Amino acid sequence: MSIRSTEAALRGRRRSQAGLTLVELIVAFTILTVLTSMAVPMARYQVRRQREKMLLRDLDEMRTAIDKYKDMCDANKIQSSGPDAYCYPPSLEVLVEGVKLNNVISTGKDTGKVRFLRRIPKDPMTGETDWGKRSMQDEPESDSWGGQNVFDVYSKTTDKASDGTPYSEW
Repeated sequence: MSIRSTEAALRGRRRSQAGLTLVELIVAFTILTVLTSMAVPMARYQVRRQREKMLLRDLDEMRTAIDKYKDMCDANKIQSSGPDAYCYPPSLEVLVEGVKLNNVISTGKDTGKVRFLRRIPKDPMTGETDWGKRSMQDEPESDSWGGQNVFDVYSKTTDKASDGTPYSEW
C-alpha cells in the first residue's frame, strides 16, 4: 500500500466519524436539562416579584387617592357624602368620576370636578378591578365591606408572598 492510499483511507474514516457519539449526546442533553431546570424557577420568581411590585404600586396609588379625598373633604373643599362617611369616599368609582368643588357657592362659577384616580387599576394577582374594601366602621382585619365608605383597599387573592404573609394584608 502506498502512502497516499493510506492517507486517503484515514481521511475517509475521519469524515465518517465526524459527529457526536451517543454518550456525548446524552451528556450534552443532561447539561441542557440541568440548566433549563435552574432557569425556569428563576423566571417564575421574576414574574411573581414583578406582580408584587405592581400590587404595591397600585395599592399605594389608591390609598394616596383616598387620603387626598379625605384631606380635601376635611378642608371643606369638597362635600362629604354623608354623616357616617367620616369624609372618606363612598366608593372607588367616586375617585375616578370626580367630585364637585365647594367653591362654586362662594365664587358663583362652576370650576368643575376634581378627580383623584384616572382609572381603578387591575389587581395584578387576580387580574380584576374588584378590590377588597374596608370602611371606617369595619374591623381592621375584616374581609367584608360594610359599605359606608372606603377607608382602605386590599387584594382579594388568597395567595401568599414569599415571606409567608398573605397579599390581602399588604
